[in-house]
Amino acid sequence: MQTLKIDIVSDVSCPWCIIGYKALQVALQRIDDKVTASITWHPFELNPNMPKEGQDIELHLIEKYQIDKQQVAQNREAIEQRGLTVGYEFVTRGGGRIYNTFDAHRLLHWASSVGKQTELKLALFDLYFKQAGDPSNHNSLLTIIADLGMDVEQARKILSCQLYSEEVRAEQAKYQSLGISSVPAVIVNEKHLISGGQPADVFEQALLQISKESACSLST
Repeated sequence: MQTLKIDIVSDVSCPWCIIGYKALQVALQRIDDKVTASITWHPFELNPNMPKEGQDIELHLIEKYQIDKQQVAQNREAIEQRGLTVGYEFVTRGGGRIYNTFDAHRLLHWASSVGKQTELKLALFDLYFKQAGDPSNHNSLLTIIADLGMDVEQARKILSCQLYSEEVRAEQAKYQSLGISSVPAVIVNEKHLISGGQPADVFEQALLQISKESACSLST
C-alpha cells in the first residue's frame, strides 16, 4: 500500500476548504485498500488585512467580488448544498461576520508538532461554520485547545507573544511563490496540484492515477 504525501493550503474561514477536505476524505475511504495519506495543513489568509472586529460577511463579499446580494445568496445556497453532499452542514457563516485568522494559523503550526493539527483544523472549521464563532478570539481558541486535550498554557503563551508568526508568514510566502492564489490547494507528493473544493470522484481518480505513477517510478 502506498502512502501519499498530501499538503493542503487553506484558511479556516473558507467554506470550500472544508468541502474539499470532506470530499478528499470520502475519496480516501473508497481507496483505503490501495492508498493511505499523510496530511499536513498550511496557512493561507483569505483576508490578511482584516481588522480584529471583522466585517459583515455580506458586505465583504459584495465589495471583494463585485457581486450583488442576490449573487451572495445564490453562492451561499450552492455552498450549503455542496456541503450536504459530503456530510458537512453549514449551520452559520460566522454569525454573519468574517474575521482575521492569523492567530488560528499560528496555533495550527504548533499543533502540527504535537500531532493534533487535523483535529484542531476541523474544530476551527466548526467554530466558524457551525457555532458562529470568531477564530480571532483568544478565549474561543483556548476553549478549543482545552477541548482537544492540548496544552492550554502553551497555547496561551503562543497567542500572547506572537510565537510562530515568522514561520506562518514564511509558509504563506512559499506557497504564494509557487503560484497558490486561491484555496483549497491540495498538493500530492509535492508536485500534483488539485485546486478547489472538488467532488470526491475527482479526488479519487487523481489519487489513483498519482499512486500508479508513483508505483511505476519506484519500480524503474
